[in-house]
Amino acid sequence: MAATAARTQSWWQEKLHRLSLHARVTLLAAVAVGLAVALVSISAYITVRQQMYQNLDNSLIDRAGQAAKRGVLTNKVILQTIPSDALGLSDIQVGVYGANGEQFAAVDSLMPPMGNDELEIAIEQGNQASVRTVGVRNSGHFRVVAVPAQYCDYRQCAVEQLQPGALVVAQSLDSIDRTLHNLGIVLWAFGLVGVIGAALAGNAIAQSGLRPLTRLTGAAEHVARTEELRPIPVTGSDEISRLAQAFNAMLQALARSQDRQRRLVGDAGHELRTPLTSIRTNLDLLAQADKRGGLRPEDRQQLLDDVRAQMDELTTLIGDLTELARDTPQVRDAELIELANVVEDAVLKVRRRAPGLEWDVQLAPFPVWGDERLLGRAVTNLLDNAAKYSTPDTPPTGGESPARVIVRLRDGVLTVTDSGPGIAEADLPHVFERFYRSSEARSRPGSGLGLAIVKHAAEQHGGMIYARNAPGGGAQFTLWLPHAATQSR
Repeated sequence: MAATAARTQSWWQEKLHRLSLHARVTLLAAVAVGLAVALVSISAYITVRQQMYQNLDNSLIDRAGQAAKRGVLTNKVILQTIPSDALGLSDIQVGVYGANGEQFAAVDSLMPPMGNDELEIAIEQGNQASVRTVGVRNSGHFRVVAVPAQYCDYRQCAVEQLQPGALVVAQSLDSIDRTLHNLGIVLWAFGLVGVIGAALAGNAIAQSGLRPLTRLTGAAEHVARTEELRPIPVTGSDEISRLAQAFNAMLQALARSQDRQRRLVGDAGHELRTPLTSIRTNLDLLAQADKRGGLRPEDRQQLLDDVRAQMDELTTLIGDLTELARDTPQVRDAELIELANVVEDAVLKVRRRAPGLEWDVQLAPFPVWGDERLLGRAVTNLLDNAAKYSTPDTPPTGGESPARVIVRLRDGVLTVTDSGPGIAEADLPHVFERFYRSSEARSRPGSGLGLAIVKHAAEQHGGMIYARNAPGGGAQFTLWLPHAATQSR
C-alpha cells in the first residue's frame, strides 16, 4: 500500500510539473473553490437533514405524548372504530404495542413498524421515548416513535383494567427524502457552477497576474539573445513587480560589470602597448646592431637594462591587471592576521628598493580578518607610491636632509605621508581610478593601477581609503580597516 501511494504521489507530481504556471493557477483556483463548495454543501446538507429530522422527531414525540395522556388512542375499541381522520392522524400510522406482546392499530391505518425498541418502552414504562428509522418493503422509510402508555380493551376502562404498553406512531419520510434530494441537486448544481466560475476567474487572474512575468521572461530571452542589458518598465508593487525590480538591478549590475571589463580591457591594451612597443624596438635595434657587427659593451648593457626594466614594468602591470580583473565583492577564505606585521614586512621590502629615504615608522598591534597577500600588496603599493614621489630627482647634498616617509598605524588607521610635491586639487578625486595618471606622474614609472588596487583591497575588507595633502607638505593616504572582532568570518 505504501509503495502504491508513493507511486501515485510521484505520478501526480510529475503531471503537475508538466503543467504551465498559468494552468496550475487555474487548476488551483478550481480545486480550492471546489473543495470549499463541497465542504459548505456537505455541511449545509447535513445541517438541514438533521434539523428536519429533529423537527419531525419533536413533533411526533409531542403528538404521541399528548395522545398517550388523553388516553383516546390507547383505547382499543375507540382506536379500531373511529377513523384516524377524525383524530387528526391522517398523515401517520398509529398503533399500540402492549407489554404482553399484543399489537393493534387504527381501523383504516396500517400497522406501524414495531420491534424490540418499542417493546422495551412498553415494558419499562419510563419517561423516555424511542426514535428510529425503519425501512419497509414497498413502502419506503418511516420515522418510528414510541412513548410509554396505558391501554385497555374496553370503551370505558377502570384504573385496574389499564395495561402497560407503548403508543407507536410512524410517519413516512418520503417528503423529507424528496426535499433532501432536491436540496442535493441544487447544491451540486451551484457547486458545479461555482467550480466553473472559479476556473474562469482563475484563468483571468492568471492571465492578468502573469502578464508582468511574461514580459520579464521576454526581456530575459531578449537579453540572452541580443546581450542588450536594457531594463524593463515596472509598474505596481506586488511580488512580480519586486522581481522585475530585482531583475533590473541585476541588469544594471551586469551592465556596470561589462562596462568595467570593457574599460579595463581597453585601458590594459593601451598600457600594454607602450612596454611591448619599447621592448620590440630595443630588440630590433639589438638585432640590427648585431648584423652590423654589434654594439659597444656599454651601449649593449644599457639596451639590455632598458629591456629588463620594461619587462619588470610589464610583469607588474600584468599582476595588477590580474588582481583587478577578479572583481570579487569580498575576501574569500579570510584568516586572522596582524595588520602591524603586514605593514612592517611591506616597509622592509620597500626600504630595500628606496635606500636613500628616511623612514619614520610607528606601528600599534591591530588584528583584522582578511587576505594577507592582498593586504600586503595594497600596503606595499601605498609605500611604493610614497617612496616614488619622495625620492628627489637629484641626490641630497651634505647640507640637505634626506627625504622622509612617515608611516603610522593606530586603531586600524594606517597613514602614509610622503615628502613629495603633493597632489593637485584637480587630481585628488581621480587618484584611485584605474590607469589614471596625473601630468606630474607621466614622467615617472608606473601603470596607474597601484592605488586602484589599494582601493580594491580596502573595499574587499570592508574598509576605505582616501587621499589628501598633508598640512606640512606632501601627499597623505589614509587606509582604515575594521577590527577583527567586528568582522564576520
